[in-house]
Amino acid sequence: MSVPAKTRVAILISGRGSNMVSLIEAARAPDFPAEIVLVLSNRPEAAGLARAAEAGIATQAIDHRAYPDRDSFDAALDAELRAAKVDLVCLAGFMRIFTPGFVEGWAGRMINIHPSLLPLFKGTQTHARALEAGVRLHGCTVHYVVPELDAGPIVAQAAVPVRAGDDPDSLADRVIVQEHRLYPAALALVAGGKVRLEGDRVVFDADAAQADGALLSL
Repeated sequence: MSVPAKTRVAILISGRGSNMVSLIEAARAPDFPAEIVLVLSNRPEAAGLARAAEAGIATQAIDHRAYPDRDSFDAALDAELRAAKVDLVCLAGFMRIFTPGFVEGWAGRMINIHPSLLPLFKGTQTHARALEAGVRLHGCTVHYVVPELDAGPIVAQAAVPVRAGDDPDSLADRVIVQEHRLYPAALALVAGGKVRLEGDRVVFDADAAQADGALLSL
């Protein structure tokens, strides 16, 4: 009986790559449906590159500052991903806004984790903004990437309560714990074909629907 080929995944980072580490660790499991074949950063000094190399993952730096515009940087990034025969791209703290052409070229094959319960608090400073808004639940979201920032169809979410006395740092500390649980679980769903993108909607099979309910209740 042949073993199904694993989905080839690239992780894009700009910094220390804590979510990257959670994905790499999850992918070590023999039954995980994805393998991490490349970690790529737009910052050669990103600490996550060394962490990935220590884990035996191929790494590459493409410094965006060496390119005159977004189009040329995105073209170099696209070429590197395709040379590595990547099937799926995971953004993990990658602090670049892509051109629409790049996003369209990877439509349905690129996911991101965002530190809020989208569609609330798109963009940055999400924890401070959640506290300012007085919400009682905050959390994180894994979604497909579309040209509009933080607006893609949602794969999975995890929520944490906002506590009296929270500041942005304490709230972030609780959210990142859930990010490290949610992202590997969501990647397993996508890489394993348990969810798929149809138009602008995420479609789940029966097993994935049950798993997603568990993710939502973390």
